[in-house]
Amino acid sequence: MLSDVGFKAMNALHRIVLKVSGGRLGWTALGMPVLELTTTGRASGVARSVMLTSPLQEGAVLVVVASRGGDDHPPGWLLNLRDNPDVQVRLQGGAKHRMHGRVATPEERERLWSLVIARHRNY
Repeated sequence: MLSDVGFKAMNALHRIVLKVSGGRLGWTALGMPVLELTTTGRASGVARSVMLTSPLQEGAVLVVVASRGGDDHPPGWLLNLRDNPDVQVRLQGGAKHRMHGRVATPEERERLWSLVIARHRNY
């Protein structure tokens, strides 16, 4: 399991790949689109960005999995989103778009999770 430092290093490396490649590499991973999610820190009030895969999209809905690599503890971005659902999302190097994030209901989670694992065995 990666530590917080490990996850931050992985995100920094991802951003370096995007920058060095001029955005030609890094906007997909394991067959999934990658997005940049910017939340507002729940304690600091500071904008926090993280690179995430989106294993499922339904129209304008972008599904992300808050698994933190299989850890039992939720990732910080999820806690930030829960406390302040007004976020910004950037896809394929485009402009950031304001979105409203939310945690799926148990019923939605069951349906979405079955679709995610059917399409992406790595989960």
